[in-house]
Amino acid sequence: MTDTPPSLPELEPDARAALETIVAAVSGDPRAPSSVRDPADAWQVHIADSLAGLEFAGLRAASAIADLGAGAGFPGLPLAVMLPQARVDLIEASSRKCEFMRRTIKAAAIANARVVCRRSEEWAADPPPGGGREAYDVVAARAVGRLATLAELASPMLIPDGVLIAWKGRRDPDEDAELERAADRLAMHSEEVRWVGPYAGSRNRHLHLMRKRGATPAGLPRRPGMAKKRPFGS
Repeated sequence: MTDTPPSLPELEPDARAALETIVAAVSGDPRAPSSVRDPADAWQVHIADSLAGLEFAGLRAASAIADLGAGAGFPGLPLAVMLPQARVDLIEASSRKCEFMRRTIKAAAIANARVVCRRSEEWAADPPPGGGREAYDVVAARAVGRLATLAELASPMLIPDGVLIAWKGRRDPDEDAELERAADRLAMHSEEVRWVGPYAGSRNRHLHLMRKRGATPAGLPRRPGMAKKRPFGS
């Protein structure tokens, strides 16, 4: 059994087994889209860091969660394990990363997680069940991206009053100001920022909580890539 770091909560046996399988996959599979190869580091860098979001009551109570730009499956896979009452969609455009997540979900027997192998802008343009427009009460984003970009991508996927939780590093006043300028245009407003470090590899970790106020603004989502290339508020 792989030891878990002290920063993790007490784990039920089934949850521990699933998380151990995730750790084994991300650290031991040479095809894993992660540079972390030491299992102890994977517990801290990926699992503990992902579960830091559970400090927010809105995430703990969520029934539908989207992991935006899921990559290797973080934070979505650990959150799915710890929140079995929630449906967790892992949204990722890279087919290689999607295949890794599908293998990991099967190996860990995570019944409430699925991979959506599409651009988030395309997924957010279509209503359920074939799409993700206003389908989630929480969007989680551990992907690299500016706050205004993440807020724009999340807005059309969130229900009114839904929240985006963004895993970020050191606070950047320019990013904060950019998000504030874009807030009304995106219907996304910063509500809280929490420091949750230090974690190995992310010692300046901050979690940003943004709330969607009202319906999705007209014109969202924009064409794929525009939110990153020309973020509102820049």
